[in-house]
Amino acid sequence: MSQTLVEKAGEHIAQSVREASCMTAAITDAVADGVEAARRVAKQGGDAAEDFMNDSTRRVQRNPLLAVAATLVVGLGVGVLAGLSMKRK
Repeated sequence: MSQTLVEKAGEHIAQSVREASCMTAAITDAVADGVEAARRVAKQGGDAAEDFMNDSTRRVQRNPLLAVAATLVVGLGVGVLAGLSMKRK
């Protein structure tokens, strides 16, 4: 009788180890997939930022006065909004 209990306990432990091993493999795969997805997104973001900078540079080189005027308008707008925000407090 004690032999069967020991055998059952051994089988149960072996089954638990197999399940833990499967779960560890699944978690490892999920983490690897997540890391790969994060790398892919970071690369796409970097490429998009580089494209934006190149486009912006070309536009400023083609129309420097328009770029300066747009920057001035945006700066004044931000300044006005900041001033109104400070008055409200």
